[in-house]
Amino acid sequence: MSAEPRSRAQRRKDTEYRLTHDTDVWVASASADGVPHLVPLSFDWDGEALLAATPPDSPTGRNLAASGVARLALGHTRDVTMIDGEVEVLDALTPERADLFAERSGFDPRAASAPYRWFRIVPRRVQAWREANELPGRDLMRDGRWLA
Repeated sequence: MSAEPRSRAQRRKDTEYRLTHDTDVWVASASADGVPHLVPLSFDWDGEALLAATPPDSPTGRNLAASGVARLALGHTRDVTMIDGEVEVLDALTPERADLFAERSGFDPRAASAPYRWFRIVPRRVQAWREANELPGRDLMRDGRWLA
């Protein structure tokens, strides 16, 4: 038997905690001809957007730059947060911002042998649920606005 469903406000609080404390996110993208691609990437959350980095010539790098959208997943199947976001390609960051990313994620793309590109992903839709009883009310954000 599953626990009582969380309120929308509690789900938002839990989601914001996860965004602030998790370091990796699943990133789903698709090529122009619809071939899906899914990878885990380290990220940093600044309260408005997620920042991730990947080589520009990787499938994810190409897909994100071309489509401008991504679907992200945090957590596991019994406590999931799904985020649909708009992608902004950043060719560079301030040293301070890149330092924050490296400190938070434990990975510094600037030190990698291959070049990396930065991707800023702004949530437009956020959903969170644990069990089937939380499917109603799972939308926490629509059109970039929190519902709770």
